[in-house]
Amino acid sequence: MRRVLLVDGYNMIGDWPELKDLQLTDLEGARDKLIEHMAEYQAYTGIEVTVIFDAHMVPGLGKKYQNYRINIIYTREKETADERIEKLVKELKRVDTQIYVATSDFVEQRVIFASGAFRKSARELRTEVLSIEKGIEKEVEKRKQKRAKTKLPITDEMAELFEKWRRGEK
Repeated sequence: MRRVLLVDGYNMIGDWPELKDLQLTDLEGARDKLIEHMAEYQAYTGIEVTVIFDAHMVPGLGKKYQNYRINIIYTREKETADERIEKLVKELKRVDTQIYVATSDFVEQRVIFASGAFRKSARELRTEVLSIEKGIEKEVEKRKQKRAKTKLPITDEMAELFEKWRRGEK
């Protein structure tokens, strides 16, 4: 079963405390940070992620590109993220596809739910992302510890010396 998550980008930025604060001084940085979080989410869960940003914040003809293997869409001028999300839900709706939409816009949640998609609030998605990031940290730490152990009964100093030799350091 294909699983897709459509994220209302500015809605998440406006709701997540760390992104909300960042957008006041660096909107582009807040977008990049959200995209990084969504890339980790996609890599960890296997859910295909598309982040949609409104054109009213970035005027232009609209564009679509990939970054970190997630789809990023900037809507056309005078097209809202909500309108694009509704279009995408209709395009993607199939028996073998589960569609989730992340937004805290109550009206949009009702429309999406009526279209057959599942909704996630900004808070729910943030909680999932934080949990995933903790899981990743634990996994990385486990791998570091596993790699640090050696089968030879040697002191830590000797292991460090051998590691330096292995890397070609003096």
